[in-house]
Amino acid sequence: MTIEPVRRALAGISGVHITPYDKDGAVEPRLLARICRFIAEAGVQNIVSAGNTGEFYALDGDEVRLVHDTAIAAVDAKALVTAAVGRSLKEAIALGRRAAGAGADAVMAHQPLDPFAAPAAQAGYFCAIADAIEVPLVAYVRSDAFSIADLLMIAHHPNIVAVKFATTSLMLLADCVRRSEPGSALWVCGLAESWAPAFYAVGARGFTSGLVNVAPQRSLAILAAIDAGDFQLGRRLVAEIAAFEQMRGKFNNGANVTVIKEACMLQGLDVGPVRLPGHPRLGDADRRALADILRGWDATSVVGPALTGDAVE
Repeated sequence: MTIEPVRRALAGISGVHITPYDKDGAVEPRLLARICRFIAEAGVQNIVSAGNTGEFYALDGDEVRLVHDTAIAAVDAKALVTAAVGRSLKEAIALGRRAAGAGADAVMAHQPLDPFAAPAAQAGYFCAIADAIEVPLVAYVRSDAFSIADLLMIAHHPNIVAVKFATTSLMLLADCVRRSEPGSALWVCGLAESWAPAFYAVGARGFTSGLVNVAPQRSLAILAAIDAGDFQLGRRLVAEIAAFEQMRGKFNNGANVTVIKEACMLQGLDVGPVRLPGHPRLGDADRRALADILRGWDATSVVGPALTGDAVE
């Protein structure tokens, strides 16, 4: 796929699906397929497979490939699919090439976690992957240690379609947007719905979401409001999800995926706990608070009836 259709989808919502596990702790592909279809059929423009909400770092290579393949088949062109890759440069390129061959529309490279990685070398990592694959690349930047020159090197690469900017350094982002050349990478809010209005104000477009696993229409309503420039409505809609997102930030963000999975469980999906080193399960008090949030949204059974029972394929 060429860059422009991917760019248009990334200006919408990049929904990062969870990875469900069976009772033995293995990836459950049938339930995964139904979750991916649910997100795509809700109208989310881009499905990110094996992202952080999908517990990328807790999956081995075979599991990542299974997750990619399952998402691509399940979405069935109802949305774009971006396959997430990472770890060593060799692994990232191999995974990216394989995902593209399996039908992924784009690849997202996680920022490498090597404790001795230099920012300029991390920028080089993204560019090396983009050089080696045939589909557009999304660079997932999670550190504000990058210089503007490093970030612009990423953004100006001809096969990098977007920079998923996942830090709160809005002045750095604003500088990058101002200095970007025409036709360079899109700057995407990588901090989900809560930060999207602020990111839009400095020139980003689109945002990532884990909420789409639970209540995609809320995410889509926020997108519609800020795309229309109605920031007052956007802020009101963000306020309605604030307690949910704040709960995800507990334990130094260790409950980020846990809250999504527990919400799915409350909706009737047996998706299993988060794998270590994530926070496996919520305590009783947090689970009760989460149930109250879902009841307030009238979202206690949004997903469940469509995804449970003998109809799972």
